[in-house]
Amino acid sequence: MSKEKKRGLETLNKGFQMPDTYVIIFLVVVLAALLTYLIPQGMYSTEEVSYVVNGVEKTRTVIEDGSFQYVLDENGEPLKQGVALFEPYGEVGMFNYVFEGMVSGDKWGSAVGVIAFILVIGGAFGIILRTGAVETGILNMIGKTQGREKLLVPLLFVLFSLGGAVFGMGEEALPFAMILIPLVIAMGYDSVVGILITYVATQIGFGTSWMNPFSVAIAQGIAGIPVFSGATFRIVMWVLFTGVGAAMTMIYATRIKKDPIKSVAYDSDEYFRKDFEEQSGEIQKFTLGHALVLLTILAGMVWVVWGVMKNGYYIPELATQFFIMGIVAGMIGILFKLNNMTVNDMAQSFKTGVSDLVGAAMIVGMAQGIMLVLGGADPTSGTVLNTILNGLSSAFVGLSATAAAVLMYVFQSVFNFFVVSGSGQAALTMPIMAPLADLLGVTRQTAVLAFQLGDALTNLIVPTSGCLMGALAIARLDWAKWVKFMIKFLGVLYAMAVISIIIASVSGF
Repeated sequence: MSKEKKRGLETLNKGFQMPDTYVIIFLVVVLAALLTYLIPQGMYSTEEVSYVVNGVEKTRTVIEDGSFQYVLDENGEPLKQGVALFEPYGEVGMFNYVFEGMVSGDKWGSAVGVIAFILVIGGAFGIILRTGAVETGILNMIGKTQGREKLLVPLLFVLFSLGGAVFGMGEEALPFAMILIPLVIAMGYDSVVGILITYVATQIGFGTSWMNPFSVAIAQGIAGIPVFSGATFRIVMWVLFTGVGAAMTMIYATRIKKDPIKSVAYDSDEYFRKDFEEQSGEIQKFTLGHALVLLTILAGMVWVVWGVMKNGYYIPELATQFFIMGIVAGMIGILFKLNNMTVNDMAQSFKTGVSDLVGAAMIVGMAQGIMLVLGGADPTSGTVLNTILNGLSSAFVGLSATAAAVLMYVFQSVFNFFVVSGSGQAALTMPIMAPLADLLGVTRQTAVLAFQLGDALTNLIVPTSGCLMGALAIARLDWAKWVKFMIKFLGVLYAMAVISIIIASVSGF
């Protein structure tokens, strides 16, 4: 695109400016608050169900089928209790959504755990990047590969998709994004490609997985079907979805390399390009110290993967693993005087890394605040969210099996805006979807498929996904610009998902 044409487009669009992510979330909070005045509160009863994963019996609290009831007021009418603008004593009012959202949950999940995780890995990689080992390694590699580095793009896409499929990789992609986004920009691509081969790939793997312990295993266990059954169908799906995703990524990457101005991230990527321009004039010699830092990163990543797959490590353990990785890299940087690094530089770079991701951490809390304004995700408490869940599920009655299966997928996609946790969404929706599937002639296996696809693919655009917002913060890319790019990419995946659901329904999967 010529500079003149680009200026013309900017002039044409100068009357409209996409709102900031913070503004979008605030508008959603206002909408959620209005719904509390219009929709009565509802609640469910719960029960314990057991299921077996790899020979180990596990239990989970789920919604009891047919137990929905409205909360009644003193006149025996369904209670509509609009949220107040402000509530004291730790309660939730509309304007409490920022603080209450940030302190909700625990260290194993959203929002407190995810916020702490984002800030810790930000600080750890601030130290790692301060050593200069990553930039030096990238620039030296590009100089030696002479164009063959483009093969890394599809290879990395497949590997991250496999990570999402095998052990539910999600938040774990963020540290990799910190390394790979600068890498692909140095290769002549943009930060969008970096997000595609890391976060997007993991969500494609997550949604088409045959053995994800955080979604497939829980959903199948709740639905009362053998855990990890239907693997053949899902493996074929994973191959097709991953292949199409990798192909679209390569097509986009090739186009951007030919004309970088076409990228929605062209302006924001200037930060990374400028950094590499400063380095490229005098490419440092790759020393033993640089090699030791990179080996530390590699060893740390292997430790993380081992911990997740072998011992079930999650947010608390992962955050500490990355912190240790950062400390070791910093000590190597000081010992080998990389970039003239000192102890104080190590501390300052940790603070800089944290500050770079504070915005993303805030968004995680704000997004969680949306659900709190709607009453929270506790099925046994009177909330507007429970009533919405019941109303949407009841709308399926009377549909053909195939139409119902497709609408189940659409429902799960929409509900994922409010509950982005795979295991949390499974516990809330599958106890309703499984028996409903029986009534509509949909197999429970297909109902689980609709859940897992709906749970994962919309994570690619919903601003309530802390992991997505963290990836965008690392790339310094605005959410609105990301959606502008991603909507077509997601459209292809969404169409493939609908076709998969139809095939599953027709074939009696």
